[in-house]
Amino acid sequence: MSKQKQAKLRKDVMPYATSKTKTSMIQLFNTIPPFFILWYLAYQSLSVSIFLSLAFSVVAAGFMVRTFIIFHDCAHQSFFKNKKWNRVIGTLTGVLTHFAFEKWKREHSIHHATSGNLDQRGTGDIWIMTVNEYEQASKWQRLQYRLYRNPFVMFGLGPFSLFLYENRFNRKDARKKERWNTYLINFMLVAIYAIIVLTLGWQAILLVQLPIAYVAGVLGIWLFYVQHQFEDSYFENESEWDYVKAAVDGSSYYKLPKWLEWMTGNIGYHHVHHLAPRVPNYHLEKAHQETPPLQKATTITLKTSLESIRFRLYDEEQKTFISFKEMKQRSKKKSNISLPSTKGTQTIRS
Repeated sequence: MSKQKQAKLRKDVMPYATSKTKTSMIQLFNTIPPFFILWYLAYQSLSVSIFLSLAFSVVAAGFMVRTFIIFHDCAHQSFFKNKKWNRVIGTLTGVLTHFAFEKWKREHSIHHATSGNLDQRGTGDIWIMTVNEYEQASKWQRLQYRLYRNPFVMFGLGPFSLFLYENRFNRKDARKKERWNTYLINFMLVAIYAIIVLTLGWQAILLVQLPIAYVAGVLGIWLFYVQHQFEDSYFENESEWDYVKAAVDGSSYYKLPKWLEWMTGNIGYHHVHHLAPRVPNYHLEKAHQETPPLQKATTITLKTSLESIRFRLYDEEQKTFISFKEMKQRSKKKSNISLPSTKGTQTIRS
């Protein structure tokens, strides 16, 4: 795509980068109250059946993901026109989703500015090593990376790491505003959990809140993972990196059933979101449908997205993700080619 076409594409999407207060308010009311109602039903159901309670918790987790999309839009200043309201609602939804608003807002903006840039990785991203980097890494670094990329660790332990560690502490270079926002959200979470324990007991935390937060965490990590980790995703070094290409070619269109699309706040239109972060979630689908070039983005479905679980390393030469097994096969093949041929030699026997 030429620079001229790229500029036109960004210009064509800009009309959708406008929030509507009425639509945003409706989304708040059809997301937050249902979450609390489902939480209450999950708690009340404990006296009937733990399985019924878990069923309500799973649905509540879906609404927690939808709440996170509102939080996410507030971080991009796209949910409301007013910056103050974005910050207030972003902070409150940050409490509900256990994310520090100002901290995540800065890290996520860096993610958008560097997505697909091999020389600018490390902030707000899933850890990705190239084949060359992995081959040159120490045994300890390889072990760390293998554990990190293991599905049981990433999706099994990932939510605990996210909620208990990563979202609770500021970065060393955090400014005062960011630090105090994290402190405020942490304080509010401690207070809320204390109130729940004192009024409803530990059972409410262990059997209701924990399952909701955990399932939501798994879903959130999966969505973030799969929308940048597909076979022909875009990655380039700084000198070749391009913002528009990184957005359209490096972010997938996750085609989900309509009910899941609604529950996940249209985040499946990730290519549109990365091209124009100021487009609110409720305009992403329309932007995709009415902008033909965006419909050429890599489309993945629930079924095809499962293939991304085997992706471990990015091969800069082939411009594709590969598994550890494929890396070994390629390394072995290279080694065989580099060995001197012994064909045609004769052994002299005495």
